[in-house]
Amino acid sequence: MSQPLIGVSTSITIGEYPERAYVNSAYLRAVEEAGGIPVLLPPQLSAAARETLWPRLDALVLTGGGDIDPARFGESAHPKTALVSPARDALELELVDRALTDDVPLFGICRGLQVLNVALGGTLHQHVPDVVGDAVQHSQAEKRHVATHPVKLLTEGTRLGDILGTPELAVNSFHHQALRTLGRGLREVAWAPDQVIEAIEHEDRRRFVVAVQWHPEDLVDHDAAARALFSAVVEAARARGRS
Repeated sequence: MSQPLIGVSTSITIGEYPERAYVNSAYLRAVEEAGGIPVLLPPQLSAAARETLWPRLDALVLTGGGDIDPARFGESAHPKTALVSPARDALELELVDRALTDDVPLFGICRGLQVLNVALGGTLHQHVPDVVGDAVQHSQAEKRHVATHPVKLLTEGTRLGDILGTPELAVNSFHHQALRTLGRGLREVAWAPDQVIEAIEHEDRRRFVVAVQWHPEDLVDHDAAARALFSAVVEAARARGRS
């Protein structure tokens, strides 16, 4: 069975020298265990390298990380805005555009969900506690592999429902930005108890464009739903390679 190449975006150090690109190893392991080969896409990658590499990729995973610059959706920064990287923002917005143009399967995680939304003209709540309080732990203190709150899923007629096959699951949570208005062509398909949007997908179910606000890469050891998400990405990549 072929092993598709899965592009995985990375974080970048802010204000450090020497500058480093990095990604949590959980993303790489989750992709490999699902049958894919992760290919890192750091913000420092040159335009020429991107042009050469992009046609070889079979799918794209946008990972979690620092905040998106609020200027990208027309706002001034909140006092809690942190770890903004103009280079990372620029690269990932470009990658979303490429994926949508070339119909490359796209899976967004946490920040990746937010990047997808902003790329399509959507906006974000800059600090979730300002909007919904703190009854739900959106920035949990527990370890990353611990699920701390439930999400309800729209299962009928959704790709996420097809993948997970359940109307509710427990997730982990490490974010303070969240979706406010949806970008063009997107639909919300999962919610936290306080109605924060927890997952989105493309309105056209024929396209594999799915993003979640939680971190399934940290749950794969003991959570079948987390494994199913990465398996779905890899299978979509294989299907694209066969077409």
